[in-house]
Amino acid sequence: MIMNTFEYQVVSIDGDYANLKRIDIESDEVKLVARALLPPEIAEGTKLLYEFMEYRIIGAQ
Repeated sequence: MIMNTFEYQVVSIDGDYANLKRIDIESDEVKLVARALLPPEIAEGTKLLYEFMEYRIIGAQ
């Protein structure tokens, strides 16, 4: 089974949602994600890896 992985950076946090920007490719798109789906320790600048339908922290800015 082939599973895609994506890298994101938290651009901003707005209440119950976070805006994520893809950083593993050239992109200006921002993705709105419910904070309930993200690790509770996130902050602006946190780098995340999305794989196997979940997000995990891989670094901070």
